Amino acid sequence: MAAGAALIISADGLVVERNAAAAALMPEIVVGETATGGLPAWLTASAPGDVRGWIGDRSFVAHRLALQGGFTRWWLVDDTDHGLALRQLTAEREHTRFLIEASTSLLSTLNPERCMEVTARLAAKHLADAAVVVAPVAGRRLPMVLCTDGERVEHRSMPRDPATVPGLAEALRGFPPLPSRWIDPASAPEWVVPEGFGAVGSLVVMPLPGPGVPAGALLLLRSSGGTTFSDSEEECAVLFATRAGAALSAARLYAEQAAITDVLMRDLLPPQLPKLEGVEMAAGYRTSGDGERVGGDFYDIHHTDGEVGSGPGALVVLGDVCGKGLEAAVLTGKIRNTLHALLPMADDHHRMLTLLNRALLTSHHTRFATMVLASVTRSGGGARLRLTSAGHPAPLIVRHDGTVEETDTRGSLIGVLPTLTSRTTEVTLAPGETCLLFTDGIPEAKGGPMGDELFGEARLERALAQCAGMPAAAVVERVQMLASEWVGDGKHDDMALVAITAPGGTHLTAVDGTTPGRYTG
Repeated sequence: MAAGAALIISADGLVVERNAAAAALMPEIVVGETATGGLPAWLTASAPGDVRGWIGDRSFVAHRLALQGGFTRWWLVDDTDHGLALRQLTAEREHTRFLIEASTSLLSTLNPERCMEVTARLAAKHLADAAVVVAPVAGRRLPMVLCTDGERVEHRSMPRDPATVPGLAEALRGFPPLPSRWIDPASAPEWVVPEGFGAVGSLVVMPLPGPGVPAGALLLLRSSGGTTFSDSEEECAVLFATRAGAALSAARLYAEQAAITDVLMRDLLPPQLPKLEGVEMAAGYRTSGDGERVGGDFYDIHHTDGEVGSGPGALVVLGDVCGKGLEAAVLTGKIRNTLHALLPMADDHHRMLTLLNRALLTSHHTRFATMVLASVTRSGGGARLRLTSAGHPAPLIVRHDGTVEETDTRGSLIGVLPTLTSRTTEVTLAPGETCLLFTDGIPEAKGGPMGDELFGEARLERALAQCAGMPAAAVVERVQMLASEWVGDGKHDDMALVAITAPGGTHLTAVDGTTPGRYTG
């Protein structure tokens, strides 16, 4: 009826004609009388053209048409439902934009605290006057993040019972949220209200769902005197909470896995080198991937009692597990632990390697390893080494005159055959001479001008010949630098090396007479 309301008004303002729809909509208008008293103000005061306004609780668009003789015809179309649909569509578009922004922001971090802050900021900016993100109970405390203006956040950890907030205990257990109209906002305790917020006029409490275990709860607060939450706003809040819960769960899972990995990695990372009086030792390590912390190459240096009459010594272990990445690192950890348990028989390299070989053959691993052992003791002004290789590149000796020698030690792979073969050799290092233990990742590194040429043992030996008389740390740094420059940005295997040097000359002290100095040749 209202959609077809029409009336005609003369030039002097009298109602000439009206239809039934107009009479029902505006009963004060009478044909033959002045229209001013019965027409709404927005219609009589309007400029020429279409206008929009309200009659009662309905919205209308009034179309104006000038007729001959100064008459004016008004046609009123009810667009209340259309306007409501447009407003709902606009609101849905805003909600969609917000949810897209929220998804992007929430996925930008895997830090749990940072993710809670992002959740609180987004909720306070788009959904409410203030927001509170409550994490699952940690011990006897409730970790929370509060935000009032979409920017500043406040962290709290309160020894509170979640049951004191209506619906919070249920939300933390993953139960569906209660409609806001069922919650008395006055029941919100002060410990969930941001400082300076004032009285709470409306409160929504909903879970932050996670995969199996809830990620926490979200509280939305509106101040007293403000608008209450509509059904569509609460539905949008539920969709946001679903995304926030998934992001928080992923962040916490990542943090837990990172903490576990960090604990496990501690025993897999290259160790700190112990000191052996009268002998210099240095090591270098580079994984195949720049983002990886451990790989298949490893080294260890253990203090030993040495042989009878030789004094304290050290057992140097350098190995290479087949493959790379985490699986190779796990087997590396097993090998290192096994060798540590076999330290009492460090004087018998072959026996140690045989027992290690048996341990690998009886494990579920299908990988093998190569290894070289070096027993180091001080001998006069130099050092004495016993070297045993098991499928590993033979160590190289750099004499004081720059001559490079390959040691005479060979052996079979570890973890392949039931019987392991090995040959031990002894070498003596005079002052200023170095023994270099290295993995095949160095000579087999591909690079050069075309990117496909091996670094090679010949190039390694030429590099070592230039290191005569250098300290152990300088030898390692020199070889690592040349190998890295050769590889460039290309792919490479794990690289590990250990240098053992008999220092030359006399040990000097610093100028102040107390700070340790260095050996000079």
